[in-house]
Amino acid sequence: MIVRMDGHLAERSDHSVTLNVGGIHHEVFVAAGVLRDMEALQEGEAVSLVIYHYVQSDPSRSIPVLIGFKNKIEREFFEKFITVSGIGPRAALKALSVAIPQIATAIDQGDRAFLKTLPGVGDQRAREIIAKLEGKVGKFALIRDGGARGETPPKTDLEEEAMQVLLQLQYRKDEAQKMLERALGSKSGIQSVEELLNEVYRQKMVSPAREGDSASGASVS
Repeated sequence: MIVRMDGHLAERSDHSVTLNVGGIHHEVFVAAGVLRDMEALQEGEAVSLVIYHYVQSDPSRSIPVLIGFKNKIEREFFEKFITVSGIGPRAALKALSVAIPQIATAIDQGDRAFLKTLPGVGDQRAREIIAKLEGKVGKFALIRDGGARGETPPKTDLEEEAMQVLLQLQYRKDEAQKMLERALGSKSGIQSVEELLNEVYRQKMVSPAREGDSASGASVS
């Protein structure tokens, strides 16, 4: 299974890019946000994408499909999104027409009106998305513009693993440490990284002024 692809931009369409990888050209479908980030790239420039790879089958043939993301965090959100009943990979890709943090925030806040603005998402589908994912996508709402940093191997300790995720989401280490301390101090009995990051997100939402002050000095590499 293909999980990452490093190549050079050969072509670009409204919904995909074609990468030249050692002389073999691969079509990779990408969400609108990823395509926007690639607008400045010229033909022949290097491109690296994290891949979601699946096989689309019909009665007469099976077609391998590659969907590209800027980093593993975005792919993880996509994988959660397609757990909603009735949302397959193609429908999910179409729905991701705006930045993932906006969608994650809408899900966590139960904002059906916003979700209904996404392509292919009606009222019933918006309800299903919220019912399935509300309270589970807080960490994706923490993604900052500019994408994730390079991948860092996760630590076994709960707080250390959560720290590594926040660093990937473009937070400074000292800033991330304060966020984790506030989350751990506000809720006892946290058992998983996902639960801890969801609490970080909730604390960020209830104290935007404090978070904004600390974020103002953040640097993006």
